Amino acid sequence: MDKAKDIHTDFLRKGAEDFRYLLGRAYPRKNSLELVGNRYNLRKTERELLHRGVFAEEEALRRREKAVSPEDIHDVHLAVDGHNVLITVEAGLSDSPLVVADDGFVRDISGVSSAYRMGAVTIRAIDLIMDILQRAHPKTTLFLFDAPISKSGRLAAYVAERLTMMGLDGEARAVKVPEKTLIGYEGVVATSDSAIIDRVERVIDLAGEVIRERISHPWFVAL
Repeated sequence: MDKAKDIHTDFLRKGAEDFRYLLGRAYPRKNSLELVGNRYNLRKTERELLHRGVFAEEEALRRREKAVSPEDIHDVHLAVDGHNVLITVEAGLSDSPLVVADDGFVRDISGVSSAYRMGAVTIRAIDLIMDILQRAHPKTTLFLFDAPISKSGRLAAYVAERLTMMGLDGEARAVKVPEKTLIGYEGVVATSDSAIIDRVERVIDLAGEVIRERISHPWFVAL
């Protein structure tokens, strides 16, 4: 069966249009999403695509203005929101739905965070991320993983080894609250987490760069 049949594209796009309208007029996000979802009888996956992909115009523009390209992180300190970036790339490799949001960032809708487990696709995702980093060659790279997520220490150790193998100066840590370090970081932050993007000066959509450049035919859902 065609995977696209699992998403009602016409209703989804109409819902996105209405959702943008409401957000642009400062209606509450949660209530607006519920209203639009109910109006078009959207399923959970479709509602999550709207939640992850649709933003008020001014909010989206502010984030776009902070975004930098891989070329811009050359010889610059980089901090990576480890699980955020890795899970998104894994979603692309697993042919899961992705949305290119109004703010330009690629996001997945897997919602696996706390249940995340390393697997074969993890190794492939890390390899693709490292390829991009080796080409861009930041001055230093700091990967931060959520310690409460299972096997985060093991994941950080593996990533640290890969950084060394790729000739990249950096480290990887499992920490209790990565956001504490990421927010206020003096270099560039790699994440698609809206709350972090809104509180940093410069950000790169590292997962989006990997997916667009290195994954053939990712499943992007248009809004």
